[in-house]
Amino acid sequence: MLRIRLQRTGNKNNPTFRLVVTERTNAAKGKSLEFLGHYLPTRDPVVFEFDLPRIEHWIKHGAIPTDTVARLLSKKDVKGMEKYQEKYFKKKKKKEVEEESAPAAPAPAPEAPAAEEAPKEEEKPAEEEKKEEVKEEEKKEEPAKEAPAEEKEDDKKEGDS
Repeated sequence: MLRIRLQRTGNKNNPTFRLVVTERTNAAKGKSLEFLGHYLPTRDPVVFEFDLPRIEHWIKHGAIPTDTVARLLSKKDVKGMEKYQEKYFKKKKKKEVEEESAPAAPAPAPEAPAAEEAPKEEEKPAEEEKKEEVKEEEKKEEPAKEAPAEEKEDDKKEGDS
């Protein structure tokens, strides 16, 4: 399978690239079939020169441009390169995923609070009454429990004398 790809040349910290057609399995700096252009990303105005008719010729004969080459060519307004570009999705952090899985409480609509406030007000007194009743029952039970303990202590005191 033929690929149109970039072949790195140049010095350390000064990359330059050749645009070549080569077999997919060939080494990155290996033998290539044809030189199609060059890419100089370190120049102040970035230089990308290529032979468009030859690139179209190789694509018609089954050569597939790499993702990077397709992106560079599409920036230079070469049509039909979108199908060779991969779509990347940014991975979400674990915290963001957890926040999305636990949806936040939905905000009520402007009309909804007026309708919901009335029942809540009615429920509050009923709940308060129940709480008061429970407290009164507990108060009644507590003295009853304390009284027998006091009586037993009184009985012990009388028996000791």
